[in-house]
Amino acid sequence: MPSRRYVQGWGALSLAVGAVLVTTAAGQAPPVGGGGASTAPEPAVVTVGACADAGGLCRVPRTTLALDARAAVTLPADADGPVDLALRTPGRLADVTVTDRRGRRVAGHTDTGGTRWTSEVALPAGGAYTARLVLEETGPAGLRRRVVRLAVRTERAPAGERLTVAFGPDDGEGGGARTYGVGQPVTAELSHPVPADAPGARRIVERALEVRSEPRAVGAWHWVDADTLHYRPRAYWPAGATVRVRSALAGTRVTDRLYGGPSRPLTFSTGARVEAVTDVAAHEMRVYRDGRLLRVIPVTTGKRGFRTRVGTKVVLGKERMVRMRGDSIGIARGSREFYDLKVRWATRVTWSGEYLHAAPWSLDAQGSTDVSHGCTGMSTEAARWFFRTVREGDLVRVVNGYGEPMAPFGNGYGDWNLDWPEWLGGSALGPGAGRAAAGSPLRPAL
Repeated sequence: MPSRRYVQGWGALSLAVGAVLVTTAAGQAPPVGGGGASTAPEPAVVTVGACADAGGLCRVPRTTLALDARAAVTLPADADGPVDLALRTPGRLADVTVTDRRGRRVAGHTDTGGTRWTSEVALPAGGAYTARLVLEETGPAGLRRRVVRLAVRTERAPAGERLTVAFGPDDGEGGGARTYGVGQPVTAELSHPVPADAPGARRIVERALEVRSEPRAVGAWHWVDADTLHYRPRAYWPAGATVRVRSALAGTRVTDRLYGGPSRPLTFSTGARVEAVTDVAAHEMRVYRDGRLLRVIPVTTGKRGFRTRVGTKVVLGKERMVRMRGDSIGIARGSREFYDLKVRWATRVTWSGEYLHAAPWSLDAQGSTDVSHGCTGMSTEAARWFFRTVREGDLVRVVNGYGEPMAPFGNGYGDWNLDWPEWLGGSALGPGAGRAAAGSPLRPAL
């Protein structure tokens, strides 16, 4: 009975087979016989496969070929599994290096027996790769090594729509990287939704979204919904870091009808670690830079019925003047609680309208009583100082309060309110998703 890994009717993969030309290592004695002439070794033979599931039907039949100077194999564009190279002749794979046209190395691993190499992910469509295999073989003259090569190509993706990614935060205009606070998450907005009931497609997408930071930081992606992901480190970004984000989806088969397309990369930097900690019970805010206390500010927060959210928030933006009206948070016009104010030095932390701002009308309450409708109020001088001290991505924590917890998503960046196991629970790669932000399975060779 034929193997289930072959699908009847699939055409043979294109390949070229010939004789291997190998020279003996310098200083190695030629084998005895034939008047002292060296005998060329038999061609090495490998089997090439690209199946997504080792236990089910495979859309790509395996191909066995001898490795000569022209050996090549072409994989179909819909090959959706990792590529594996299995040695069929005696010996072992001492080293395998697979690189693309640009010299970037394809990540993979060799099994414990040294006879099979497997890439971490499927190769994108429309690519050309060179596999360099170092073989260890035992012959009449003892153990020796030789190098053989295999050209691996993937067919171009069929015409159709492409999955692209828009990364955030905004890197500004003019080519210079913007600077953000250490709490700034990376966002990825997909052009096409990838639903939760397609875990394989989500894994393909997530593996292809590469985040690098210098210094390195352990981090992971989290699926917010079908077309949005956030990336954050386990702790905050290091101060003074450079963060680079790119997509390796171009040419990658995501689903039967959807392939990845090119996406614009992102680079940004982080500044000092600036953190404002508002203690609701103490009616004060302490502002730190890199762990050093800069200032203690008397504040007033949300009163009963309008309590300020507790938890960690991230600065979203700053406005020198903003008009605040009660009906924007559901307070009816004409009611005793309604307000319509022009507010200065406003630092925003939620999309629903929570700010830290100047509140000269509540000076008597600052430091002693909660009288606001949810914002954190302070003197005009203190609000101006705070406005000029913080930047987007800086951290604002509210502790010892009575309000609802800050939501992780949907109303600003509450990402830090999930602990690390909870964060990893939103990754399609599972609990092992957390890794140093240092590269995707297709990375530059060292």
